[in-house]
Amino acid sequence: MSAPAPAPVAAAVRSYTGVERAAVLMMLVGEEEAAAILQKLDPEEVRQLGSAMFAVADVSEQEMEDVLDDFVGKARERTGVTFDPRPKIEAVMNRALGPEKAESVLARITPPEAACELELLDWLDASEIAQMIEKEHPQIAAVMIANLDPAVGGQVLELLPDAVQPDILHRIARLGPINPDAVDTLKAVLANRRGGSGGGRAGGNGLTLGGTREAAKILQGARKATEQRVMPKLFKIDKDVAKAIEEAMFVFDNLLDMDDKNLGTLIRNVDGDILSRALKGVDEGARNRFLGCMSARAADGIRDEMEARGPMKLAEVLEAQKAMIAIARNLAKDGTIVMGASDDDYV
Repeated sequence: MSAPAPAPVAAAVRSYTGVERAAVLMMLVGEEEAAAILQKLDPEEVRQLGSAMFAVADVSEQEMEDVLDDFVGKARERTGVTFDPRPKIEAVMNRALGPEKAESVLARITPPEAACELELLDWLDASEIAQMIEKEHPQIAAVMIANLDPAVGGQVLELLPDAVQPDILHRIARLGPINPDAVDTLKAVLANRRGGSGGGRAGGNGLTLGGTREAAKILQGARKATEQRVMPKLFKIDKDVAKAIEEAMFVFDNLLDMDDKNLGTLIRNVDGDILSRALKGVDEGARNRFLGCMSARAADGIRDEMEARGPMKLAEVLEAQKAMIAIARNLAKDGTIVMGASDDDYV
């Protein structure tokens, strides 16, 4: 009697990531439903999900069932369903009170929406945004750039004409509350770009954008050559704002971005008293990095001096660190040192 035939070996089921599982579900629903889902996602999520949909095009029947089982299981774990209550509430108010009274009541009870949702900006690259705002008033350009991720904002800034860059950066640093009319103007600029409607009027008292820290982040997103060209002109426009941006762009920890040669040169130009006070406020790893760029004898001397000082006020430490930053900036300006992790950022 012959031995029974071996049972067929089941094919290995692929293990899908969360994004890939979502992609499988997207492939199963209709086009209209899939489009409605995509409209709820931000640009990066759309890119990730779209890429995953191509990756799971060869999903097997068993893998599809596994994904569906997982989805059903997670759905049962949910304790509630979230939805946008606004349409329902507006409909009820209009029916009960009439349009005029309903509008008055809704204006007082509707929660404020996220400030200045210029969502189209997320879908445009830096060159498109720069082209769109190049001929706009510098204030409009400043508000637009302040709405961007700082890295993208830096790219947009450097793509604009050199002559307007200092003025726009100055305006970003001085931005504050933006009134609803200005927000409507921004939406109109975007509406013209896409050939659609700019939407309704902005509600509330406007929004707050910009500031010196935001301006500093944007300038950091640009190339070093842009910073070197813009900052001297900005000092001529507004010395206080330029100084505040400069201070926000560079903090004590940034000194650690320098290579050993440049850090060693900086240390040799700093008085031992300033160095010992400044290093009291850093962790052991950062402290060893500084001391490692000194001779063993000099490093031991700084350690002894820090130990002899005992506890220090934070204000004294910060003052010493600011003094070191100022020395580093001056050395960088005259070409003695290069600040940054590599020379690629400098021309």
